[in-house]
Amino acid sequence: MTSVAELGYADLSGRLAAGCLLVQTGPVRSLLKSRLSSVAEGLWRLYADHRVIEPEDGADFFCEVREPLGLRRFYRPQALFYADRKNIFKPLPRNQAFPMLEWGLNWCIGTQVKHFLLFHAACLEKNGRALIMPAPPESGKSTLCAALACSGWRLLSDEATLVDLASSEVRVLGLSRPVSLKNASIDVIQAIAPDAFLSERCHDTLKGSVAHMRPPRDSVVRANEPATPAWVVFPRYQPQAPAVLTERSEGETFMGLARNSFNYAALGARAFHRTVDIVEQAQGYDFRYSRLEEAIPIFEELAAGSHPSSV
Repeated sequence: MTSVAELGYADLSGRLAAGCLLVQTGPVRSLLKSRLSSVAEGLWRLYADHRVIEPEDGADFFCEVREPLGLRRFYRPQALFYADRKNIFKPLPRNQAFPMLEWGLNWCIGTQVKHFLLFHAACLEKNGRALIMPAPPESGKSTLCAALACSGWRLLSDEATLVDLASSEVRVLGLSRPVSLKNASIDVIQAIAPDAFLSERCHDTLKGSVAHMRPPRDSVVRANEPATPAWVVFPRYQPQAPAVLTERSEGETFMGLARNSFNYAALGARAFHRTVDIVEQAQGYDFRYSRLEEAIPIFEELAAGSHPSSV
């Protein structure tokens, strides 16, 4: 099956302009359309290892990023995001077109995927065991996720952890899409992982300056390989604080997962029972940190089977 890199930039941009670029990210297939060169360049640089599928094989979403019509596009260029031909967000400056596609794909997954239990959580894997990190925005989740993905952990997802509802086993899957970094986190990841590929910064977005980190190739190739939940860690960045890992009770872990689910209420009893399954087999923790140099060894100890409490 062809990857984006194997497709070549000319074929990629041609398919994208025609609305027939179908990209697979884990179990999700997105049919994409855009005539904006910044969107084609973003996909080319950040999705190089993702698989391209023929459109007749079917898609979960159809997403388009395009300029609005009218004279406005000549003196204040903007971009619009459409999901299944419906305009979803307010217009953004055209230089934010690629981040807008990423946010739009997050919206599609969070609101339209019904056959998985979805958590707003980063997810990584080591030795077949999954680390789930649920957290609200500004908690330091993505920064920690990017650092671990650059330190030998397999990236499953930065934004959405997918829990299989069809299997008798408790399994999680990811999307292996680019990791979104904001503001100071961009410099932090560049310093700790100089070989990681980051997109150019996009300034003055609603989230400040943003850049995306390309997922490691091994994570993309193994995107459909499930993992068994072993740890549920709730991260919280706190300036100047030492790294401290403390255990959570099963009840607190359950409530933390439920609060960070996109579709817990909609799935009802199925979501309740699957969340209980996760809590019964995965240890819950709270994790406070400020320096990745202290944080990463703690997760290595977890993966090795010990239970560090702090550094």
